[in-house]
Amino acid sequence: MAEEQPISQRQTKPLSYREELKQNISQLIEQLDLSSLQKQFMKSRWLDQLMWLEGRAERCRNRHHKLRLITIVGGVLLPALISLNSSLHPRVNQCEPQPDASTPTTVASQPDWMTWLSSVNWLTWFTFGLSQAVAISAAVEEFFHYGESYRQYRNTAEIMKIEGWQFFQLTGRYSNEKSHSEAYSDFAMRVEGIIQQDVEGYLAQTQQSQEKAKQNVNVNLDQ
Repeated sequence: MAEEQPISQRQTKPLSYREELKQNISQLIEQLDLSSLQKQFMKSRWLDQLMWLEGRAERCRNRHHKLRLITIVGGVLLPALISLNSSLHPRVNQCEPQPDASTPTTVASQPDWMTWLSSVNWLTWFTFGLSQAVAISAAVEEFFHYGESYRQYRNTAEIMKIEGWQFFQLTGRYSNEKSHSEAYSDFAMRVEGIIQQDVEGYLAQTQQSQEKAKQNVNVNLDQ
């Protein structure tokens, strides 16, 4: 029987960016000249909020890119599919006189693949489905504003990172402080200010989106 490998030699799953970032920052916090309570405050408030912002930014970015990709690619393919549908299924002019039964008619020969394509309507249904996917993707993006949310979360996360690294290295507005314990109160106050500003910005953006939606509804009703 094969011997079981030691735990140290087993292959471990690589950490994600957020997990690695959280692990590294937690180790840095433990090395600061702060009390145990202050370290716990930093992990529970600043680090936890930073990880939440990172996760929300990543989720909104992925959803925004997926929806935009469907909209862009579908918008490019639709005109070509509509043109192909028109060439395979041309409209019959109802005003054109019908030929007499006694008059011999010539039927234009078509390749086998065009005959097969003309006999099935899968291309029409595919075009219809793609048009609905494009419309739904654009509507979902317009409703949830994943692009705007991603930029807001990313901006706030980067501000939190900058504030944290300046505190760790005692640079920027903390350059005059002699130790981390002396700079902690100012750091905690600035972190709360950043979070409050982010919440106020989110509420203002939500209210603006609701007012814009109401204006669009009123315009549609007037028309």
